[in-house]
Amino acid sequence: MEGRLYTFLGSLGESLGYGAHDQVWLILSHLALTVAIVFLVARMATKKIQLVPTGTQNVMETYLQGVVGIGTDSMGKENAKIYMPLIATLGLVIFVANMMGVVPGFESVTGNINFTLSLALIVFVYYNYIGIKKNGFINYFAHFMGPVKVLAPLMFPIEIISHISRIISLSFRLFGSVKGDDMFLMVLLMLVPWIAPLPGFFLLTAFGFLQAFIFMILTYVYIAGSVMMAEEDH
Repeated sequence: MEGRLYTFLGSLGESLGYGAHDQVWLILSHLALTVAIVFLVARMATKKIQLVPTGTQNVMETYLQGVVGIGTDSMGKENAKIYMPLIATLGLVIFVANMMGVVPGFESVTGNINFTLSLALIVFVYYNYIGIKKNGFINYFAHFMGPVKVLAPLMFPIEIISHISRIISLSFRLFGSVKGDDMFLMVLLMLVPWIAPLPGFFLLTAFGFLQAFIFMILTYVYIAGSVMMAEEDH
């Protein structure tokens, strides 16, 4: 029975592009499946909203409260609620994608640098856009020069490099962790029987949750730094 289950999962994964030579189809098919799962969960949570939440609604409300809690320390509860939709969506997509890589026969799109780089660029463009919108173009980039005007020629390029490096940090941290987990799982399944790797599956699940959490909290920190410059200077 167990062998039939993994055979079925493997066949389903191959039909979605696993093992295909066309890597574009591989990524797009698994990305479409990831997005479909996220939409399904959102639909189940909002299909019949109740005053006393139960089932999927209860799980999602708890998740959203947790996301707001993540951002409260960096920008306050009210600001955390404003940017919660973006952070919660990113976290849910990343978590579902990470968990898909744990299932034999499937691959995680977060194990592809093109996808993680796209997520990092979305965060980078968004927090800079919000920062410019909140503070004005001149004031936003003037903040890059630091509090001491004499050091402005030195501080400005350092700040620019620091902000650009965030793209690399966000994308490669997520990509490297998930890709490493996938390789670990592959080697583990090749070396030992199916029952023995179960602790490894639980470990990879924890890592998948952790990477989604790290991405969310860093996004909150970056947004907070761009929109709360007045409070920071004060």
